[in-house]
Amino acid sequence: MRLVARKFTFEFPRPALVMGIVNLVADSFSGDGITEIDAALAHARELVAQGADIVDIGAESARTNRSAISPEEEAAQLVRFIERWDEIRNPKSKIQNPILSINTWRPEVARVALAAGGDMLNDIGGLPTDENARICAETGAALLIMHTVGTPKVPHTHVGYADVMRSLDDFFAEKIALAESAGVPRDAIVLDPGIDFAKQRDDNLRIFRELDRLHHFQRPILLPVSRKTVVGEVLDLPPAERDAGTVACITSGFLRGAQIFRVHNVRAAVQSLRMLEAVENQSAADPKTSGA
Repeated sequence: MRLVARKFTFEFPRPALVMGIVNLVADSFSGDGITEIDAALAHARELVAQGADIVDIGAESARTNRSAISPEEEAAQLVRFIERWDEIRNPKSKIQNPILSINTWRPEVARVALAAGGDMLNDIGGLPTDENARICAETGAALLIMHTVGTPKVPHTHVGYADVMRSLDDFFAEKIALAESAGVPRDAIVLDPGIDFAKQRDDNLRIFRELDRLHHFQRPILLPVSRKTVVGEVLDLPPAERDAGTVACITSGFLRGAQIFRVHNVRAAVQSLRMLEAVENQSAADPKTSGA
């Protein structure tokens, strides 16, 4: 299985990829929001130094208790960051030029941001139309498709599923077909089960238990596990104290075949994954990556 994101090509199986989070916002749920570009770049540099293969930059909070900023403001913040992305290097890594993921669901923002740069589009809107897919097809960026229902920044605590795994199956089959019809190569698609998005505690836990059911799509699975509400619900802890629970979720996802993990605490994620790979006898010596 292959993943292509502009100049990058990843061949799987390979050691898991770690996606570090940079929230260029004032009100991140986890309390790690940054509003200054210099500070955001410094944080990205630190995440890469800790072993992040991908940096996911977002300028709009997904919190449902905050109103959305304008698309113009979101795009302007992202472009200011992207224009200085080449300052980020990791000479100790096999991926010396880390991958830049653009986190937005609004096509007008995606178009501006990907024109400025970026290797992936992390669409947390569930791809309701083919517009973001067409933008990725035009630019060569990879497309991360996240399972959700409804629009972002609107609470969906009422949503229930007769069978959440069947819902994921039907959703991804439909969205992969939509993306491919818009011109996105299958090799440029990543799937995200959308932990916490329009899902309740038991839905999330079942997804962790049965994640390997999604492998029949033959696409890499991104597992966004970091400091999630479901961790807080199980452990009764605030976001800042959920890193141990996050590592447990990483372990569960790794053992069920997830290939990419989106996290705040990159150092803990990298160390836990390298240990898991050693225990499971999955060599990290040859990551089979080109384009770096």
